[in-house]
Amino acid sequence: MNLERLQDRIREATVRGTALCIRGGGSKDFYGNAPRGEPLDTRGCAGIVDYEPTELVISLRGGTPLREAEDLLARHGQMLAFEPPHFGPAATIGGCIAAGLSGPRRASAGAARDFVLGAKILDGRGQLLAFGGQVMKNVAGYDVSRLLAGSLGTLGVIVEVSLKVLPRPPAELSLRFEMPQAKALDSLNRWAGRPLPVSASAWRDGELRLRLSGAESAVAQAAEKLGGERIATGEAAAFWSAIREHSDPFFAGGAPLWRLSLPSHAAPLELPGAQLLEWGGAQRWLRAGEKAQAGGAAESIRAAAARLGGHATLFRAAEKSQGAFTPLPPVLARLHRGLKQAFDPAGILNPGRLYAEF
Repeated sequence: MNLERLQDRIREATVRGTALCIRGGGSKDFYGNAPRGEPLDTRGCAGIVDYEPTELVISLRGGTPLREAEDLLARHGQMLAFEPPHFGPAATIGGCIAAGLSGPRRASAGAARDFVLGAKILDGRGQLLAFGGQVMKNVAGYDVSRLLAGSLGTLGVIVEVSLKVLPRPPAELSLRFEMPQAKALDSLNRWAGRPLPVSASAWRDGELRLRLSGAESAVAQAAEKLGGERIATGEAAAFWSAIREHSDPFFAGGAPLWRLSLPSHAAPLELPGAQLLEWGGAQRWLRAGEKAQAGGAAESIRAAAARLGGHATLFRAAEKSQGAFTPLPPVLARLHRGLKQAFDPAGILNPGRLYAEF
């Protein structure tokens, strides 16, 4: 479906008051609250708009397959440094930004929103709006293009986005350490204060793994300082891919999966269930029991996260009646409603995907 047809569908839906479910490859249908409304397929609005490797910027239409974009960048020795998870072969660049999810490199390189330079969207009236551009210092006023990252399509249909890209590191090496969670958190926070080229970390089941990325000399020197067991290149690549795509055994099964965003120095969580830590301890996955999506259990998990200065998201679950995301304080809820009203006054774009009230 090209741009004009997308606009026509949105305008028709606005007149009829019909909800639209914005969907690319559907690889992230599980994320957020349940999708509802008539499908609006964005995959017909696809293709590379502009890419000049020397400028470290790529512009793509929203329906472009994420794999196609990454393959193109790889041929030029470049990458999307936030390591976006695909969660399926049909993932699109628009869905990638709308979900706003980042992979193992996020703690060292930045989040998805940090790489968004500009975007074009169709709002709830079918109007084409452009924000930002193709360079870093081109924003006056509100940086709306980055606001789209994580909005789950509730503000508009992403039809084009410009992203900053980075060169792939010349060398990478992964290390393995045996240590309990408390010691792993302490070590990660100490290492974060040193000039070490740590690009990813993951702890589970008493084992901490680190990935070092950068110049060969810097990686070699850091490995000597840190010690640990060196992991074979192929095994390391498979491991980090499995963490990124949630194909690691930790993520298998139907038990509710919670994502807790906490200060990296926060103490270990005293909650039942298996845990996996990423991002130097700032992202903690909790594989809770089947009852952990129920009201009381959800409240206790969110309360535990709040006590440590963070929040909890019900990332995957068969039932999300308690809401996928932590309820907003009144002031933030009012701001969200105001943004939704400005971009989608009829409330037809992915209604309820973030919060039930909008």
